[in-house]
Amino acid sequence: MIQRIGILTSGGDSPGMNCAIRAVVRTGLSYGLEVYGIYDGYRGMVEGNIVKMSRKSVSDIINRGGTVLRTARLPEFKEEATRVKAIEELKKFGIEAVVVIGGDGSYMGAKKLTEMGINCVGLPGTIDNDIASTDYTIGFDTCLNTIVECVDKIRDTTESHSRCSIIEVMGNHCGDLALFSGLAEGVEMILTPDHPIPEEEIMKTLKTMHDSDSDKRAIVIVSEKLYPDINAFAKRVQEQTGFDTRADVLGHVQRGGAPSAFDRILAARMGAYAVDCLVEGKGGICIGMVNNKIVDYDIYEALALPRDKHVSMLRLIDLLK
Repeated sequence: MIQRIGILTSGGDSPGMNCAIRAVVRTGLSYGLEVYGIYDGYRGMVEGNIVKMSRKSVSDIINRGGTVLRTARLPEFKEEATRVKAIEELKKFGIEAVVVIGGDGSYMGAKKLTEMGINCVGLPGTIDNDIASTDYTIGFDTCLNTIVECVDKIRDTTESHSRCSIIEVMGNHCGDLALFSGLAEGVEMILTPDHPIPEEEIMKTLKTMHDSDSDKRAIVIVSEKLYPDINAFAKRVQEQTGFDTRADVLGHVQRGGAPSAFDRILAARMGAYAVDCLVEGKGGICIGMVNNKIVDYDIYEALALPRDKHVSMLRLIDLLK
């Protein structure tokens, strides 16, 4: 049985990462393992920025956003020489296995390390919900609630001024944040890379709303990266529909804040399960929640899955318009 495990957070931070760290540390200690925190993601692994953790190390972090282990991106980790250096540092501490919390790029690093002899298990820590092997990622629910709170506030001004508000939300190349927040807010239009709407149709729909007697305001939720310049898009909407139009980019406020109860519980379940897998000798896998059941997938299989898991929600949105 393994004796020492490490844990790191990589890529973009997300609310609930600290909850997962806490679960991994305390589950590991309950097995009698030594648990080491690796600071600054894979970069910290390469640089040997590693500290032994205790129960006290993770006290009072369950309600904190971000990650106490900090995070960083290291593109060079794709290179075998960089990973060899990382393994050398792990061996100095006797670390035999690692829990990696992050997105799909972090997963790939975990798989490569496993192939080089260090068993790794990935946890889906990203607000984007862009990992198809789990219904929900750690941080998605908190981010979604932040978006809803922001849109509620923007709605007041939108209605007061009879405007069209174009609200850009995060999600990278995944439209789940836009899709879910749009449904929660009952907005007039949701634009995502998964199911794009031709601009001509967008303008026609909004102009019809503007010219009608009943609807004199509109809210449109847009996934980031769908339009290179969201302000230019808002200007076109104003010119072609008659709406006084404003663009709002919610930005990094979406990533912050205390994790929701859902994210805390999800992170705890996944973190404990990850340690169970490492103790059983498993590696090169990632943890997910499917139909409220915690499951594991081979990382390569997980990354090959299609990402349209919530496409059925589009019909519900159409029915409720």
